Amino acid sequence: MMTGIRSNIRKIYAFKFFMSLHFIGGVLIPFFTDWGGIRFFQVMVLQAFFVFSVFLLEVPTGAVADHLGRKVSLILAAVTNGIAVLVYASTPSFSVFLVGEFLWATSFALASGADEALLYDSLKQMNEEDRSKKTLARFRSFELSAYMVAAPIGSAIASFVGLRQTMLFMSVPFLLAFLLAFTFEEPAHAGSKEARGYLETLTGGLRYFREHRVLRILAFDAVSISTLTFLIIWTYQPYLKEVGIPLVYFGFVHAGMTAMQIAVMNNFGRLERAFGSRTGYLVWSAIIAGAAFILLGIVPKAVVTVPLLLVITGFGMSRRVLFENYMNKHIESSVRATVISAVSMVATLAMGLMYLALGLLVEWSLRGTLIAIGAAIIACALLARTREEHLVD
Repeated sequence: MMTGIRSNIRKIYAFKFFMSLHFIGGVLIPFFTDWGGIRFFQVMVLQAFFVFSVFLLEVPTGAVADHLGRKVSLILAAVTNGIAVLVYASTPSFSVFLVGEFLWATSFALASGADEALLYDSLKQMNEEDRSKKTLARFRSFELSAYMVAAPIGSAIASFVGLRQTMLFMSVPFLLAFLLAFTFEEPAHAGSKEARGYLETLTGGLRYFREHRVLRILAFDAVSISTLTFLIIWTYQPYLKEVGIPLVYFGFVHAGMTAMQIAVMNNFGRLERAFGSRTGYLVWSAIIAGAAFILLGIVPKAVVTVPLLLVITGFGMSRRVLFENYMNKHIESSVRATVISAVSMVATLAMGLMYLALGLLVEWSLRGTLIAIGAAIIACALLARTREEHLVD
């Protein structure tokens, strides 16, 4: 039994890798605007629809993972993602894209919380929770490594074969993830389906989050800045086009941004020591990322674009992994997937509102939008109330 639980660690790494082989990632905006024939604002409407769908599905699917098991939730996530890809690539139509977004949102919500809960509860069953920061960072590294590998391949496919084929090719790794999910060993966790009903699981997880002051503080810090920095994913491709970088290189830029996140995540300890404390690193990583956004808006030159993108993704987008580790220390196993999903639900709601604003702002002024995002990140960093005693290792 323990051997099976231990094997979960490497299997969940592989599962995350296959589920993250997004070949379309480096050319996503061209897929929608060139092949799909829709405006940037419509792309943002689609993304807002995606995150609002995740918002509605996040906690219920988290309760599914707590009630029926993480394994079942991940199996369903993989098969739904595969169907979503086929829908996206079926025909260039805004209404068809809406269906694809809903299916992708369902898959995202089913996996969100369930993968982390399976990983953390496997560690807990082996009495190795002290490895959680390193293990969660490695887990995210596999995800980011997949993005890094997939993006250049996707750019090449898009340039020499076609944007539609780039999307279709993702069905292969999603099938592998689906098959792998059947081999997971379900870790023991309090509150099994025999002991608690679905509704009790759902409401209990939400109540736990609402009544836990430290979790709410950590969630604000994590969600506000990670949501703002994530907007670079939707703005960097129009920006690359604006500064004259060819499409075939988009995936390589995406890969570099991902590699920077991996490098930062695997050096959290050194960075925390360099900035004097855990909270010192959290504050300054956000300020550095915000300043890089502002510089992108002020200096629209190809020569500085890639270094600034690396800074934003490295320092800004990697922070969420640290918070996942810190928040898990404050959550009981019986409601872990539901509580994690509750935090993700808050993030997705904020993201949906930002997407609608982003669509309008970018069509007005891309550079002005980048400056505004940077200023907002710095403001959130200064308003955060995270303290050293909240950051349990």
